[in-house]
Amino acid sequence: MVRGAPALADVIRRLVASSAGAYAHRPMTIKGVEGLTVGEVQDQVRQGAKFVLFGYCMSFLVITLRRSSEVTFVRAGQSPVVAGLPYTMLSLFLGWWGFPWGFIYTPMVLIQNLGGGKDVTAEVMSAFGVSAAPQGLPPVQVK
Repeated sequence: MVRGAPALADVIRRLVASSAGAYAHRPMTIKGVEGLTVGEVQDQVRQGAKFVLFGYCMSFLVITLRRSSEVTFVRAGQSPVVAGLPYTMLSLFLGWWGFPWGFIYTPMVLIQNLGGGKDVTAEVMSAFGVSAAPQGLPPVQVK
């Protein structure tokens, strides 16, 4: 960890404390960023890491719940499909049992998770006040 650089957990705490709205009471957690600074995360994102949401579905006969996981940090070279496997398995075993929504939501979340989840890197990085775009690349001119 770089001395003087804010830990990512501190930045998240400040964002949650200063946010208003429906989710201000709910703590924001990101799996996989423990001990990293914002600068280290930004470097990882430049190398191909991303922040992902996975869907899951649970059904209980006439009640079907479709939810999103907490944000997961998937490092460069790590498979987002493997990172989302627990949510995929949960949906695979518990998603089908509700009528009619279990049969509708379960395939939706399975397709999303097996496709690597929903990439929310740009939103998370903008919430931290930094760019997710790679830097140092020459501008492209179209003629």
